Amino acid sequence: MAKEEFKKNPLSVQIDLAKFELASEEEKAQQEVMSESTTFFRDGMRKLRKNPLAMASIIVLILIVTLAVAGPMVIPYKYSEMISVDGRRDKTAKNLAPFTWSKNEQKAIEQGEKLFPHILGTDEQCRDYLVRVLYGTRVSLFVGFFAAILVLIIGLLYGSISGYVGGRVDLIMMRIVDVIYSLPDTLMVILLSVVLKQTLQPLIEGTALAKLGVNMISLFVVFGLLYWVGMARLIRGQILSIKENEYVLAARAIGAKPGWIIRKHIIPNCLSVIIISTALQIPSAIFTESFLSFVGLGVQSPMPSLGSLANAAREGMQSYPHKLVIPAVVICLLVLSFNLLGDGLRDAFDPKLRR
Repeated sequence: MAKEEFKKNPLSVQIDLAKFELASEEEKAQQEVMSESTTFFRDGMRKLRKNPLAMASIIVLILIVTLAVAGPMVIPYKYSEMISVDGRRDKTAKNLAPFTWSKNEQKAIEQGEKLFPHILGTDEQCRDYLVRVLYGTRVSLFVGFFAAILVLIIGLLYGSISGYVGGRVDLIMMRIVDVIYSLPDTLMVILLSVVLKQTLQPLIEGTALAKLGVNMISLFVVFGLLYWVGMARLIRGQILSIKENEYVLAARAIGAKPGWIIRKHIIPNCLSVIIISTALQIPSAIFTESFLSFVGLGVQSPMPSLGSLANAAREGMQSYPHKLVIPAVVICLLVLSFNLLGDGLRDAFDPKLRR
């Protein structure tokens, strides 16, 4: 009688409750364990914190950057300052071992004068080696970050225009990329340093750029001319797949301008590729700068670089091996840490790799 009383009318639009079952305890527990509301960046950082190699790389980079920035503020020596006693150059301070003083400095200490120790010794020109290593690390980090920002800006603009416009414009722009991609970067640095030496040297004399020298400016020019092509290709490929999505077509249908569509819809969806490529560009630029400084095409003396320090230490490698090992280890730590961090960012922010 109860079944007949609640029997559903065939013409009724009411839901037939007989077709539904009560949720089990396991299904109820699954509904309670739901992911909290989050953003793209917050979700990526949460995954990044679970990567031990990436977190170790961040710690190493923080330590290196802190030492490079704060170290010269604590150490009383300058990177170009030769050790002197009573206003005269101390020739006995040449190629000192770590934590040692010269004969003249020892006499000054015996007389009650307080001197800061040479933690890594001195070089062949009686300059404190630790300060020069820290300044060389500064130069490498500056080159890495500057090159990454330069590559990001140029590659992002070029790849966005090429991918969004498409057609003949995309064909011409990509052929230009192919031509630029075939140019050897080392040869371009040599040619630009020779060409720009006569024209730029008088212009930068007396400015902050004079400390870097024409060779380093040539390196920045090469980064701006050659190193953005990889970023442009990645951005173009992403935009070609994204611009056919429904929300982009809807924005076009309501009359949105191309610049607004690229800035509001397309670039945010390429953010993972942009972050990863920019992070991986930094170690590439650091290694390139160190290599060019090693062969004599880097910063101008007396400004140190990790590559130029390693090159200068080759002559005394058997007598003073630490002078070659220390800058080489710093270069390896920088490049390895940024590479591991880039891999961690890729695993954290790339949606295709999320499990």
